[in-house]
Amino acid sequence: MRTAATVLAIVGLGCLLSACRHSSDSAPPVPAPSLLSQEPLFPVAPPTTAEAPRTQAPSPSRSASPSPAGFSDQYVTYCNGKPSGEQVIAAVRLTRGNLPAGSGVSVQKQPVCSGVWQYTVLSVADSEPLRVITKGSPTALTVVTAGTDPCTADVRLNAPPAFLAAVDC
Repeated sequence: MRTAATVLAIVGLGCLLSACRHSSDSAPPVPAPSLLSQEPLFPVAPPTTAEAPRTQAPSPSRSASPSPAGFSDQYVTYCNGKPSGEQVIAAVRLTRGNLPAGSGVSVQKQPVCSGVWQYTVLSVADSEPLRVITKGSPTALTVVTAGTDPCTADVRLNAPPAFLAAVDC
């Protein structure tokens, strides 16, 4: 009886060790990115790359060609100043007159782009961070939404899937 228990313990230990070895061969889990941190959202191309990895497979109904703004809607990447954080602040100021003047508003997270959509996080004095979604060319931005929850019906229906994933909609 004692021999059977010993054999069973050895076999169980072997199974555990092989499972541990087998699971260490696979890629480690990736922690969820924080939209308020300075870490990139999802796989984001470095500012100098021409094309970034895709966050999901392209769908047949969408083209992989760049938008008029120069960004594909198949992935999310830094906007590289097209638009700049200051352009986003100016667009928000046009639609929301209650933003503090001067240094009361600053860019917390630089804009990321997907197609003609942009996402920026602004710091507002004495307030929660302002999550802003804009659309259009850098010189003619339209504020789609600005607030603590940018996932409006318009955004969910019209934004590219990779963008929705990056914004957590």
